[in-house]
Amino acid sequence: MTGVAEAQRPPSRDWRAALAVYRHPRVIGMLFLGFAAGLPLLLTGGTFTAWLRDLGVELASIGFLSWVGMAYSIKVFWAPVVDRLALPLLTRIFGRRRAWMLFAQAVIILGLVGIALTDPVEQLWLVAVLAVLTAFGAATQDIAIDAYRIEAVSQERQGAMAAAYVFGYRVALLTAGAGALHIAAVGSWSLSYAAMAALMLVGVVCTLIVREPEVAKRDAATARLEERVVHYLNNTSDTGWWRDLKAWVVGAVVCPFVEFWQRFGRIALVVIAFIAVFRISDIFMGVMANPFYLDIGFTKEEIANIAAAFGLAMTLTGAALGGLLVVRFGIMRMLIATAILAPLTNLTFSWLATLGPETYGLVFAIMADNLSGGMAISVFIAYLSSLTNSAYTATQYALFSSIMTLPGQFLAGFTGVLAEHIGWVWFFASSALIGIPTILLAFALMRWANPDRMPQPGRPDTSPASARE
Repeated sequence: MTGVAEAQRPPSRDWRAALAVYRHPRVIGMLFLGFAAGLPLLLTGGTFTAWLRDLGVELASIGFLSWVGMAYSIKVFWAPVVDRLALPLLTRIFGRRRAWMLFAQAVIILGLVGIALTDPVEQLWLVAVLAVLTAFGAATQDIAIDAYRIEAVSQERQGAMAAAYVFGYRVALLTAGAGALHIAAVGSWSLSYAAMAALMLVGVVCTLIVREPEVAKRDAATARLEERVVHYLNNTSDTGWWRDLKAWVVGAVVCPFVEFWQRFGRIALVVIAFIAVFRISDIFMGVMANPFYLDIGFTKEEIANIAAAFGLAMTLTGAALGGLLVVRFGIMRMLIATAILAPLTNLTFSWLATLGPETYGLVFAIMADNLSGGMAISVFIAYLSSLTNSAYTATQYALFSSIMTLPGQFLAGFTGVLAEHIGWVWFFASSALIGIPTILLAFALMRWANPDRMPQPGRPDTSPASARE
């Protein structure tokens, strides 16, 4: 395999040892950081689109408005800043990762409080600006939390960290979705957003409690790469601020991508393609899920109780199962399994479209889709984490997560138009068919870039002593 040295595959653990991973303190802490990461998402996205649909806005417009979520997909452009720039005072007191988490959380709280104090009827433009500010803070928080999660524990615990993150994230989605709607119904939208701003303190408190991760020393390949950068700068005629700027850009922006390409060689193209298409079928159908339920005749109460509450339970069960199975069987086997299951379960919604508003049909579709989706998310996060070098964690993971969501987010903008033209049955069938390339690429990775057989540059220690970290 080009550019990737193979290592012996670690032996599978027994079930008892695998379950013990969920008692790790940093895995428990990730529950609360996941909650802080998930809370802002629907407050600038899904909750807003449900409100628009309730006002009678057409499906096509709702689909185009989903592009607001692309703010999370372009975070790679400022991830190098989070990776390398020290925040005045905060970094010295809290460390690199926690400083950026606290800064981002402050921005989110400021944005949500601003929305709560603004009348959207009179000043819709200001609400939009504050929503952009909130989304920017949320994306920045994602960068910092992702880097912390990867650096805080060894690779074998990444599946559990991902599961804990997903658990907290999904609880936050329920809070910011159904919870925010209920508060708005009995009170007002201003009260709802003020309550969500207060709940962001969960993330602030957790950030203050957790310890900054200890990052291992650079591996030899990374050291050689950065030595070449130093050699170039020592032999350039540039001086002053221009030389300093070039040094920062090369070290923070160029090196992370060069290092990834050197490590994988031409197989990097296969890896990038797989990342780009893995979640495309889920994102593609997800935007139209709530409008679909309403259009075929389900009530808001049924959607809240089954699609939201029961769906959350199934997603969390799937995420926990995925983290457990990664410890038990490794990343690659589970990556192939979830690559097959995720698009396959989309077909249950085609069946539901022919069935109509039958409760048992919705329960079955939600159970199948959310179980497989929860497993897929935790396994895929563990996979993305395995690809990073701890010297460039934030930048490389931001690149991967941006690639993961951008194609799906772009195509999601056209889902309303597609659903109106071909109907719900074929819409969900098409969302399953676009998952076929993911399955093919997963089998290619098993042969050429198996994460269970790759060395992990700069990873924390995997010895028994690391259990005390």
